[in-house]
Amino acid sequence: MAGLFVTGTDTEVGKTVVGCSLLAGLNALGVSTAAMKPVASGCERTANGLRNEDALALMEVASVRHGYDRVNPVALEPAIAPHLAAIEAGITVDVPGLAAAARALAAEADLLLVEGAGGWRVPLTGSVGFADLAAALGYPVVLVVAVRLGCINHALLTAEAVQRDGLHLAGWVANIMNPQEPRLEQQLETLRTRLPAPCLGTLPWAPEASAADRARHLDCTFIAPGRCR
Repeated sequence: MAGLFVTGTDTEVGKTVVGCSLLAGLNALGVSTAAMKPVASGCERTANGLRNEDALALMEVASVRHGYDRVNPVALEPAIAPHLAAIEAGITVDVPGLAAAARALAAEADLLLVEGAGGWRVPLTGSVGFADLAAALGYPVVLVVAVRLGCINHALLTAEAVQRDGLHLAGWVANIMNPQEPRLEQQLETLRTRLPAPCLGTLPWAPEASAADRARHLDCTFIAPGRCR
């Protein structure tokens, strides 16, 4: 019953792109995968209810398919911070319940990938956040770093917070948001030198690439079950 928790240095850093790439890479290694986006804001109304594009993308790549409500049990319409969206919806996010739901999904695959929202310290209620859900699960963490001005500070602070919370930072992925980013290689080298975990790979700027194509840029052997402990 292995798992991974994917977090990012901020919102809009490519957590879902990386999450889908990791799923595709693990699938290629023969690992059966499931995915979960426990809480998602910015969902759209459809004939089938609220739907989140990130959760749908993860569902598409995971090799073990589950119904939408199990993949994204807390779907919130306003495109704002999850705890504020939950307040507006009159919902109290039940972190122990989400952890139990995640474990049930994990029991049905070799590995469950759980994607957070925003960054490590994003709240879910007045006193509890995604970091508490990650701690309840105890899964190794993969950090997504959008390579841009400020990312070094954000990445180091996030790595420090993950470790301070007692969780294992299994690796990090560099996501290139701008192919013309100034001093790109120097930034990457600084991250490789200073982050206390292996770089699983660098995803180049390729908006139309499939998850399988992106997975070729990642080394998923570091996070395959039995390796990532």
